[in-house]
Amino acid sequence: MLKKHIYKDLTWIDLKQPTQEEVRGLLDKYNFHPNIAEDLLTPSFKSSATQYESVIHLILHFPALKHTHSNSFNQEIDFVVGKDFMITARYDTIDAMHKFTKEFETKSILDRKDIGKKPEDVFFLLLNKLYNSITHELEHAQSSLRTAQEMIFRGEEKKMVRELSDIGRDLLNAKQSISPHKETLLELQVVGNDFFGDEFDRKIKKIMEKYNKIRNNIKNHREYLKELKNTNDSLLSTKQNETMTVLTIMAFVTFPLSLIASIFGMNTVNMPIIGGSYDFWMVLGIMFVLTTFMFLFFKSKKWL
Repeated sequence: MLKKHIYKDLTWIDLKQPTQEEVRGLLDKYNFHPNIAEDLLTPSFKSSATQYESVIHLILHFPALKHTHSNSFNQEIDFVVGKDFMITARYDTIDAMHKFTKEFETKSILDRKDIGKKPEDVFFLLLNKLYNSITHELEHAQSSLRTAQEMIFRGEEKKMVRELSDIGRDLLNAKQSISPHKETLLELQVVGNDFFGDEFDRKIKKIMEKYNKIRNNIKNHREYLKELKNTNDSLLSTKQNETMTVLTIMAFVTFPLSLIASIFGMNTVNMPIIGGSYDFWMVLGIMFVLTTFMFLFFKSKKWL
């Protein structure tokens, strides 16, 4: 699906799941390199920034943790930026781009100056929006970590094992998605300065600062998660040890009682106590005394 946005002399074409006909039409109109056309049609596994004669082609992957419309945690966006146009291609619904499109249309109608007049201006606005969306995703992960911490100390350690694993998976996916961005942004800085001039360098440095902040946030969240996992494992281990202690004590208590009951239940001729007027109560008394003694012994050892 192709959607065209025009603001003064600037044209932005947004492709969602582009078809061969749409890409071929753009190739004929803007005459960019055929390699770009091939990349627009199929998802790429590697991020890259390449300068051709008339355009810059950028491929970036963004993590989709909670706000995703598919099973993929990695959403690719291709950028083709020329002197008077910009093309974006994606293969999934991306909330950040949808919101940016609405903002762009509104600002175009209102003729807002902050929208920029050049393709690189819109490119940086969009890139900033996409990195902000990652920050929002990480805020959601941080909120989940805080909730997990409360649940852990509320005594729900077992439930948190799965929850912490899910948070860890999301953070790992985010790290894997944005790790290539550093090298790609450095490549973009070099080719962009040659293509657009020194002003491009100032803007890309701001984007790189935002990227570094996001990377540090992911690192901090993963360290926080590690501490929570260690705490949760320790509490689970303590509870299991307490359970095993109780079961062991119960086994020690019931074993001699079972032994006494078995001895007095033997079918022999001369059995002490058995046969007297109060034999039943005497046997129960012996069991009670023995149980009390063992309970006091365990209590003195602080096993109970």
